[in-house]
Amino acid sequence: MPAAAAPADLFGHPRGLTFLFTTEMWERFSYYGMRSLLVLYMTKYLLLADHSGDVVGLLTVKRGLETLFGPLDVQPLSSQIWGLYTGLVYFTPIFGGLLADRVLGQRRTVVIGAVLMAIGHFMMAVEQLFLFALLALILGSGCFKPNISTQVGGLYAPGDHRRDRAYSIFYVGINVGAFLAPLVCGTLGEEVGWHYGFAAAGVGMCIGLCIYLYALPHLPQDELHKAKAAHIEHRALSRDEWRALIALLVLFIPNTLFWATYEQIGNTIILWADGYTDRTISLFGLVAQIPTTWFLAFNPFMIFAFTPFVVALWARQATRGSEPSTVTKMALGCFGVTAAYSIMTIAALHAGGDKASWLWLFGFFVVITLGELYLSPVGLSLVTKVAPARMLSMMMGVWLATSFTGGFLSGYIGSYWSRMSKPEFFLIVAAIAALAGAMILGCHRPLKGALGE
Repeated sequence: MPAAAAPADLFGHPRGLTFLFTTEMWERFSYYGMRSLLVLYMTKYLLLADHSGDVVGLLTVKRGLETLFGPLDVQPLSSQIWGLYTGLVYFTPIFGGLLADRVLGQRRTVVIGAVLMAIGHFMMAVEQLFLFALLALILGSGCFKPNISTQVGGLYAPGDHRRDRAYSIFYVGINVGAFLAPLVCGTLGEEVGWHYGFAAAGVGMCIGLCIYLYALPHLPQDELHKAKAAHIEHRALSRDEWRALIALLVLFIPNTLFWATYEQIGNTIILWADGYTDRTISLFGLVAQIPTTWFLAFNPFMIFAFTPFVVALWARQATRGSEPSTVTKMALGCFGVTAAYSIMTIAALHAGGDKASWLWLFGFFVVITLGELYLSPVGLSLVTKVAPARMLSMMMGVWLATSFTGGFLSGYIGSYWSRMSKPEFFLIVAAIAALAGAMILGCHRPLKGALGE
Protein backbone atom coordinates (compact mmCIF):
# COMPACT_ATOMS: atom_id res chain seq x y z
CA MET A 1 0.00 0.00 0.00
CA PRO A 2 1.49 3.45 -0.86
CA ALA A 3 2.46 5.56 2.14
CA ALA A 4 0.04 8.32 1.22
CA ALA A 5 -2.87 5.93 1.32
CA ALA A 6 -1.95 4.32 4.65
CA PRO A 7 -4.55 4.30 7.42
CA ALA A 8 -4.78 7.65 9.19
CA ASP A 9 -4.95 8.02 12.92
CA LEU A 10 -3.69 11.51 13.77
CA PHE A 11 -5.61 14.47 12.36
CA GLY A 12 -6.01 12.74 9.00
CA HIS A 13 -2.36 11.83 8.59
CA PRO A 14 -0.59 8.48 7.98
CA ARG A 15 -0.10 6.20 10.97
CA GLY A 16 3.67 6.52 10.73
CA LEU A 17 3.51 10.19 11.65
CA THR A 18 2.31 9.28 15.13
CA PHE A 19 5.36 7.10 15.74
CA LEU A 20 7.85 9.55 14.21
CA PHE A 21 6.27 12.31 16.32
CA THR A 22 6.71 10.25 19.50
CA THR A 23 10.21 9.02 18.68
CA GLU A 24 11.38 12.57 18.02
CA MET A 25 9.66 13.76 21.21
CA TRP A 26 11.75 11.39 23.35
CA GLU A 27 14.95 12.11 21.43
CA ARG A 28 14.43 15.83 21.98
CA PHE A 29 13.62 15.13 25.65
CA SER A 30 17.05 13.54 25.98
CA TYR A 31 18.85 16.25 23.99
CA TYR A 32 17.28 19.25 25.70
CA GLY A 33 17.38 17.56 29.10
CA MET A 34 21.14 17.25 28.85
CA ARG A 35 21.50 20.69 27.26
CA SER A 36 19.48 22.41 30.00
CA LEU A 37 22.16 21.36 32.47
CA LEU A 38 25.30 21.62 30.34
CA VAL A 39 26.34 25.27 30.86
CA LEU A 40 25.34 25.29 34.54
CA TYR A 41 27.13 21.96 35.09
CA MET A 42 30.34 23.31 33.56
CA THR A 43 30.32 26.74 35.21
CA LYS A 44 29.20 25.59 38.67
CA TYR A 45 30.97 22.23 38.94
CA LEU A 46 32.95 20.52 36.20
CA LEU A 47 35.28 23.34 35.07
CA LEU A 48 36.10 24.51 38.59
CA ALA A 49 39.62 23.75 39.80
CA ASP A 50 38.48 20.96 42.12
CA HIS A 51 37.03 18.87 39.27
CA SER A 52 38.45 19.96 35.91
CA GLY A 53 41.64 17.95 36.37
CA ASP A 54 39.64 14.71 36.43
CA VAL A 55 38.20 15.15 32.94
CA VAL A 56 40.16 13.14 30.38
CA GLY A 57 41.39 15.38 27.53
CA LEU A 58 39.99 18.65 28.91
CA LEU A 59 43.39 20.34 29.26
CA THR A 60 44.18 19.57 25.61
CA VAL A 61 40.84 20.99 24.45
CA LYS A 62 41.33 24.11 26.58
CA ARG A 63 44.81 24.71 25.17
CA GLY A 64 43.48 24.32 21.63
CA LEU A 65 40.71 26.82 22.22
CA GLU A 66 43.05 29.28 23.92
CA THR A 67 45.36 29.10 20.91
CA LEU A 68 42.48 30.48 18.83
CA PHE A 69 40.72 32.79 21.31
CA GLY A 70 43.27 33.69 23.97
CA PRO A 71 43.07 32.90 27.71
CA LEU A 72 39.68 31.48 28.73
CA ASP A 73 38.27 31.65 32.25
CA VAL A 74 35.52 29.27 33.39
CA GLN A 75 32.56 31.07 31.77
CA PRO A 76 34.16 31.81 28.37
CA LEU A 77 35.55 28.25 28.25
CA SER A 78 32.15 26.75 29.03
CA SER A 79 30.59 28.95 26.33
CA GLN A 80 33.12 27.77 23.76
CA ILE A 81 32.61 24.09 24.66
CA TRP A 82 28.84 24.60 24.56
CA GLY A 83 29.12 26.26 21.16
CA LEU A 84 31.34 23.50 19.77
CA TYR A 85 28.99 20.79 21.04
CA THR A 86 25.85 22.51 19.78
CA GLY A 87 27.50 23.24 16.45
CA LEU A 88 28.90 19.75 15.85
CA VAL A 89 25.57 18.15 16.73
CA TYR A 90 24.24 19.92 13.63
CA PHE A 91 27.33 19.44 11.44
CA THR A 92 27.55 15.64 11.58
CA PRO A 93 24.05 15.23 10.00
CA ILE A 94 25.70 15.93 6.63
CA PHE A 95 27.64 12.69 6.99
CA GLY A 96 24.72 10.87 8.60
CA GLY A 97 22.58 11.83 5.63
CA LEU A 98 25.26 10.75 3.17
CA LEU A 99 25.62 7.42 5.00
CA ALA A 100 21.87 6.83 4.73
CA ASP A 101 21.59 7.94 1.08
CA ARG A 102 24.56 5.87 -0.16
CA VAL A 103 25.09 2.90 2.19
CA LEU A 104 22.72 2.01 5.02
CA GLY A 105 19.36 3.60 4.30
CA GLN A 106 17.48 5.85 6.68
CA ARG A 107 16.09 3.22 9.06
CA ARG A 108 19.34 1.52 10.04
CA THR A 109 21.13 4.86 10.34
CA VAL A 110 18.45 6.16 12.74
CA VAL A 111 18.83 3.05 14.94
CA ILE A 112 22.62 3.44 15.08
CA GLY A 113 22.22 7.10 16.02
CA ALA A 114 19.73 6.37 18.79
CA VAL A 115 22.01 3.73 20.34
CA LEU A 116 25.01 6.09 20.28
CA MET A 117 23.02 8.88 21.92
CA ALA A 118 21.72 6.62 24.69
CA ILE A 119 25.30 5.53 25.45
CA GLY A 120 26.47 9.16 25.43
CA HIS A 121 23.82 10.32 27.91
CA PHE A 122 24.69 7.58 30.38
CA MET A 123 28.41 8.37 29.99
CA MET A 124 27.65 11.96 31.07
CA ALA A 125 27.03 10.54 34.55
CA VAL A 126 30.79 9.81 34.73
CA GLU A 127 32.61 13.15 34.81
CA GLN A 128 35.96 11.67 33.69
CA LEU A 129 34.27 10.64 30.41
CA PHE A 130 32.66 14.04 29.78
CA LEU A 131 34.35 14.72 26.43
CA PHE A 132 33.83 11.14 25.19
CA ALA A 133 30.15 11.43 26.13
CA LEU A 134 29.86 14.62 24.07
CA LEU A 135 31.53 12.83 21.14
CA ALA A 136 29.06 9.92 21.29
CA LEU A 137 26.14 12.36 21.42
CA ILE A 138 27.51 14.32 18.46
CA LEU A 139 27.96 11.22 16.28
CA GLY A 140 24.61 9.77 17.32
CA SER A 141 22.73 12.95 16.54
CA GLY A 142 24.43 13.09 13.15
CA CYS A 143 23.00 9.69 12.27
CA PHE A 144 19.58 10.29 13.80
CA LYS A 145 18.53 13.84 13.04
CA PRO A 146 18.50 14.13 9.21
CA ASN A 147 16.97 10.72 8.67
CA ILE A 148 14.07 10.96 11.11
CA SER A 149 13.12 14.32 9.58
CA THR A 150 13.16 13.10 5.98
CA GLN A 151 10.98 10.10 6.85
CA VAL A 152 8.15 12.51 7.69
CA GLY A 153 8.20 13.77 4.10
CA GLY A 154 8.42 10.17 2.83
CA LEU A 155 4.95 9.47 4.25
CA TYR A 156 3.39 11.73 1.60
CA ALA A 157 3.19 11.60 -2.17
CA PRO A 158 4.66 14.52 -4.17
CA GLY A 159 2.28 17.47 -4.10
CA ASP A 160 0.33 16.21 -1.07
CA HIS A 161 -0.97 19.35 0.60
CA ARG A 162 -0.74 17.75 4.06
CA ARG A 163 3.07 17.81 4.11
CA ASP A 164 3.51 21.32 5.59
CA ARG A 165 0.96 20.58 8.28
CA ALA A 166 2.68 17.27 9.02
CA TYR A 167 5.93 19.09 9.74
CA SER A 168 4.10 21.49 12.04
CA ILE A 169 2.70 18.47 13.94
CA PHE A 170 6.15 16.87 13.97
CA TYR A 171 7.62 20.12 15.27
CA VAL A 172 5.13 20.07 18.13
CA GLY A 173 6.49 16.63 19.05
CA ILE A 174 9.99 18.07 19.14
CA ASN A 175 8.88 20.76 21.54
CA VAL A 176 6.78 18.56 23.81
CA GLY A 177 10.02 16.72 24.54
CA ALA A 178 11.92 19.98 24.88
CA PHE A 179 9.26 21.29 27.30
CA LEU A 180 9.38 18.24 29.58
CA ALA A 181 13.18 17.99 29.51
CA PRO A 182 14.17 20.90 31.78
CA LEU A 183 11.28 20.15 34.13
CA VAL A 184 12.46 16.55 34.64
CA CYS A 185 16.17 16.42 33.82
CA GLY A 186 16.82 20.01 34.87
CA THR A 187 15.09 19.60 38.22
CA LEU A 188 16.87 16.30 38.92
CA GLY A 189 20.21 17.82 37.97
CA GLU A 190 19.82 20.97 40.04
CA GLU A 191 18.04 19.56 43.08
CA VAL A 192 19.23 15.93 43.36
CA GLY A 193 22.53 15.73 41.49
CA TRP A 194 23.94 16.56 38.06
CA HIS A 195 24.42 12.90 37.17
CA TYR A 196 20.79 12.01 37.89
CA GLY A 197 19.68 14.60 35.36
CA PHE A 198 21.99 13.19 32.69
CA ALA A 199 20.87 9.62 33.43
CA ALA A 200 17.22 10.67 33.02
CA ALA A 201 18.10 11.96 29.54
CA GLY A 202 19.56 8.53 28.73
CA VAL A 203 16.36 6.80 29.82
CA GLY A 204 14.35 9.09 27.53
CA MET A 205 16.55 8.18 24.56
CA CYS A 206 16.06 4.46 25.25
CA ILE A 207 12.28 4.94 25.24
CA GLY A 208 12.50 6.72 21.88
CA LEU A 209 14.57 3.90 20.41
CA CYS A 210 12.04 1.27 21.52
CA ILE A 211 9.17 3.22 19.96
CA TYR A 212 11.04 3.57 16.67
CA LEU A 213 11.84 -0.14 16.47
CA TYR A 214 8.18 -0.98 17.11
CA ALA A 215 7.11 1.50 14.39
CA LEU A 216 9.30 0.17 11.56
CA PRO A 217 6.42 -1.60 9.69
CA HIS A 218 4.53 1.72 9.51
CA LEU A 219 7.42 3.84 8.17
CA PRO A 220 8.14 4.68 4.51
CA GLN A 221 10.61 2.69 2.46
CA ASP A 222 14.18 4.04 2.48
CA GLU A 223 14.89 6.48 -0.36
CA LEU A 224 18.06 4.46 -1.09
CA HIS A 225 15.99 1.38 -1.86
CA LYS A 226 13.58 3.39 -4.03
CA ALA A 227 16.47 4.88 -6.01
CA LYS A 228 18.07 1.46 -6.55
CA ALA A 229 14.75 -0.01 -7.68
CA ALA A 230 14.40 2.78 -10.24
CA HIS A 231 18.12 2.59 -11.21
CA ILE A 232 18.58 6.32 -10.64
CA GLU A 233 20.88 6.35 -7.59
CA HIS A 234 23.86 7.52 -9.71
CA ARG A 235 22.03 9.62 -12.32
CA ALA A 236 23.34 13.16 -12.86
CA LEU A 237 21.28 16.05 -11.53
CA SER A 238 18.99 17.86 -13.93
CA ARG A 239 19.03 21.63 -14.48
CA ASP A 240 15.98 22.13 -12.25
CA GLU A 241 17.50 19.98 -9.50
CA TRP A 242 20.67 22.06 -9.60
CA ARG A 243 18.62 25.27 -9.32
CA ALA A 244 16.83 23.90 -6.26
CA LEU A 245 20.09 22.90 -4.59
CA ILE A 246 21.67 26.29 -5.24
CA ALA A 247 18.59 28.00 -3.79
CA LEU A 248 18.91 26.00 -0.59
CA LEU A 249 22.63 26.77 -0.33
CA VAL A 250 22.01 30.51 -0.81
CA LEU A 251 19.66 30.46 2.18
CA PHE A 252 22.37 28.76 4.24
CA ILE A 253 24.06 32.00 5.36
CA PRO A 254 21.06 33.90 6.77
CA ASN A 255 19.76 30.69 8.33
CA THR A 256 23.12 30.35 10.09
CA LEU A 257 22.79 33.86 11.52
CA PHE A 258 19.29 33.05 12.73
CA TRP A 259 20.53 30.05 14.72
CA ALA A 260 23.53 31.97 16.06
CA THR A 261 21.11 34.38 17.74
CA TYR A 262 18.40 31.87 18.63
CA GLU A 263 20.84 29.47 20.31
CA GLN A 264 21.74 32.08 22.91
CA ILE A 265 18.68 30.71 24.74
CA GLY A 266 20.69 27.80 26.11
CA ASN A 267 23.83 29.87 26.61
CA THR A 268 23.68 33.51 27.69
CA ILE A 269 19.91 33.67 28.26
CA ILE A 270 20.17 30.90 30.86
CA LEU A 271 22.99 32.86 32.51
CA TRP A 272 20.76 35.96 32.52
CA ALA A 273 17.97 33.93 34.11
CA ASP A 274 20.36 32.55 36.73
CA GLY A 275 22.23 35.69 37.74
CA TYR A 276 20.30 38.74 36.55
CA THR A 277 16.64 37.80 36.93
CA ASP A 278 14.37 38.12 39.96
CA ARG A 279 12.79 34.68 39.79
CA THR A 280 10.41 35.25 42.70
CA ILE A 281 6.79 34.41 41.98
CA SER A 282 3.76 34.82 44.25
CA LEU A 283 0.67 32.65 43.86
CA PHE A 284 -2.25 32.61 46.31
CA GLY A 285 -0.08 34.06 49.05
CA LEU A 286 2.74 31.57 48.47
CA VAL A 287 6.17 32.89 47.47
CA ALA A 288 8.58 30.67 45.56
CA GLN A 289 11.64 30.84 43.32
CA ILE A 290 11.37 29.64 39.72
CA PRO A 291 14.25 27.17 39.11
CA THR A 292 16.65 28.51 36.50
CA THR A 293 16.30 25.58 34.11
CA TRP A 294 12.51 25.92 34.08
CA PHE A 295 12.85 29.00 31.90
CA LEU A 296 14.02 26.67 29.13
CA ALA A 297 10.54 25.11 29.24
CA PHE A 298 8.88 28.40 28.22
CA ASN A 299 9.87 28.18 24.56
CA PRO A 300 8.79 24.58 23.83
CA PHE A 301 5.55 25.05 25.78
CA MET A 302 4.73 28.09 23.68
CA ILE A 303 5.62 26.17 20.50
CA PHE A 304 2.83 23.64 20.99
CA ALA A 305 0.50 26.31 22.39
CA PHE A 306 0.97 28.73 19.47
CA THR A 307 1.34 26.27 16.55
CA PRO A 308 -2.42 25.66 16.04
CA PHE A 309 -3.03 29.41 15.84
CA VAL A 310 -0.13 30.03 13.45
CA VAL A 311 -1.24 27.17 11.17
CA ALA A 312 -4.83 28.45 11.29
CA LEU A 313 -3.61 31.95 10.39
CA TRP A 314 -1.72 30.60 7.37
CA ALA A 315 -4.80 28.62 6.28
CA ARG A 316 -6.99 31.74 6.51
CA GLN A 317 -4.42 33.77 4.60
CA ALA A 318 -4.25 31.02 1.95
CA THR A 319 -8.02 31.22 1.35
CA ARG A 320 -7.61 34.95 0.79
CA GLY A 321 -4.53 34.55 -1.38
CA SER A 322 -2.38 36.48 1.12
CA GLU A 323 -0.33 33.70 2.74
CA PRO A 324 3.34 34.77 2.84
CA SER A 325 5.74 32.83 0.65
CA THR A 326 8.22 30.43 2.22
CA VAL A 327 11.06 32.92 1.94
CA THR A 328 8.94 35.75 3.40
CA LYS A 329 7.96 33.56 6.36
CA MET A 330 11.61 32.86 7.04
CA ALA A 331 12.48 36.56 6.94
CA LEU A 332 9.64 37.33 9.35
CA GLY A 333 11.07 34.65 11.65
CA CYS A 334 14.40 36.48 11.78
CA PHE A 335 12.72 39.81 12.50
CA GLY A 336 10.84 38.12 15.33
CA VAL A 337 14.18 37.23 16.91
CA THR A 338 15.28 40.86 16.49
CA ALA A 339 12.17 42.00 18.38
CA ALA A 340 12.81 39.42 21.15
CA TYR A 341 16.37 40.62 21.81
CA SER A 342 15.18 44.21 21.67
CA ILE A 343 12.94 43.31 24.63
CA MET A 344 16.00 42.00 26.48
CA THR A 345 17.91 45.20 25.67
CA ILE A 346 15.13 47.24 27.26
CA ALA A 347 15.00 44.85 30.23
CA ALA A 348 18.73 45.24 30.87
CA LEU A 349 18.50 49.04 30.59
CA HIS A 350 15.44 49.14 32.85
CA ALA A 351 17.07 46.96 35.52
CA GLY A 352 20.27 48.96 35.68
CA GLY A 353 22.41 47.20 38.25
CA ASP A 354 19.47 45.36 39.83
CA LYS A 355 17.79 42.12 38.86
CA ALA A 356 15.06 42.29 36.21
CA SER A 357 11.60 40.81 36.65
CA TRP A 358 11.09 37.32 35.21
CA LEU A 359 8.22 38.79 33.17
CA TRP A 360 10.77 40.31 30.79
CA LEU A 361 12.02 36.82 30.01
CA PHE A 362 8.45 35.64 29.57
CA GLY A 363 7.87 38.35 26.95
CA PHE A 364 11.16 37.47 25.27
CA PHE A 365 10.13 33.83 24.91
CA VAL A 366 6.70 34.73 23.49
CA VAL A 367 8.23 36.78 20.69
CA ILE A 368 11.19 34.53 19.87
CA THR A 369 8.88 31.50 19.74
CA LEU A 370 6.69 33.15 17.12
CA GLY A 371 9.82 33.92 15.13
CA GLU A 372 10.95 30.31 15.36
CA LEU A 373 7.57 29.02 14.10
CA TYR A 374 7.93 31.14 10.99
CA LEU A 375 11.36 29.72 10.14
CA SER A 376 12.29 26.31 11.53
CA PRO A 377 9.43 23.93 10.50
CA VAL A 378 9.01 25.86 7.24
CA GLY A 379 12.66 25.19 6.42
CA LEU A 380 12.36 21.44 7.08
CA SER A 381 9.33 21.15 4.83
CA LEU A 382 11.06 23.21 2.15
CA VAL A 383 14.00 20.78 1.94
CA THR A 384 11.76 17.73 1.41
CA LYS A 385 9.87 19.59 -1.33
CA VAL A 386 12.77 20.74 -3.48
CA ALA A 387 15.77 18.46 -2.79
CA PRO A 388 16.28 15.50 -5.18
CA ALA A 389 14.94 12.34 -3.51
CA ARG A 390 18.13 10.34 -4.00
CA MET A 391 20.13 12.86 -1.95
CA LEU A 392 17.35 14.00 0.36
CA SER A 393 18.92 12.93 3.67
CA MET A 394 22.24 14.54 2.79
CA MET A 395 20.54 17.82 1.85
CA MET A 396 18.54 17.69 5.07
CA GLY A 397 21.89 17.27 6.81
CA VAL A 398 23.28 20.26 4.93
CA TRP A 399 20.25 22.30 5.95
CA LEU A 400 20.62 21.22 9.58
CA ALA A 401 24.29 22.16 9.36
CA THR A 402 23.22 25.80 9.47
CA SER A 403 22.75 25.09 13.15
CA PHE A 404 26.39 23.89 13.23
CA THR A 405 27.76 27.16 11.95
CA GLY A 406 25.10 28.99 13.94
CA GLY A 407 25.93 27.05 17.11
CA PHE A 408 29.66 27.66 16.72
CA LEU A 409 29.00 31.34 16.10
CA SER A 410 26.63 31.48 19.08
CA GLY A 411 29.42 30.15 21.30
CA TYR A 412 31.78 32.82 20.00
CA ILE A 413 29.19 35.55 20.51
CA GLY A 414 28.42 34.21 23.98
CA SER A 415 32.07 34.44 25.01
CA TYR A 416 31.59 38.24 25.07
CA TRP A 417 28.84 37.96 27.68
CA SER A 418 31.19 38.63 30.60
CA ARG A 419 33.17 41.29 28.70
CA MET A 420 30.34 43.63 27.63
CA SER A 421 27.49 45.49 29.23
CA LYS A 422 24.28 43.49 28.99
CA PRO A 423 22.25 46.08 26.99
CA GLU A 424 25.08 46.34 24.47
CA PHE A 425 25.32 42.54 24.18
CA PHE A 426 21.58 42.06 23.56
CA LEU A 427 21.52 44.93 21.04
CA ILE A 428 24.31 43.32 18.99
CA VAL A 429 22.45 39.98 18.94
CA ALA A 430 19.27 41.78 17.81
CA ALA A 431 21.21 43.48 14.98
CA ILE A 432 22.62 40.13 13.76
CA ALA A 433 19.08 38.68 13.55
CA ALA A 434 17.89 41.76 11.64
CA LEU A 435 20.76 41.33 9.17
CA ALA A 436 19.68 37.72 8.58
CA GLY A 437 16.10 38.82 7.84
CA ALA A 438 17.27 41.49 5.42
CA MET A 439 19.48 38.97 3.59
CA ILE A 440 16.57 36.53 3.18
CA LEU A 441 14.32 39.27 1.80
CA GLY A 442 17.10 40.25 -0.59
CA CYS A 443 17.16 36.68 -1.92
CA HIS A 444 13.38 36.50 -2.42
CA ARG A 445 13.08 37.55 -6.05
CA PRO A 446 16.06 35.61 -7.48
CA LEU A 447 15.09 32.43 -5.60
CA LYS A 448 11.36 32.58 -6.32
CA GLY A 449 11.45 30.35 -9.40
CA ALA A 450 13.97 27.89 -8.04
CA LEU A 451 11.83 27.29 -4.95
CA GLY A 452 8.70 26.73 -7.01
CA GLU A 453 6.88 29.82 -5.75
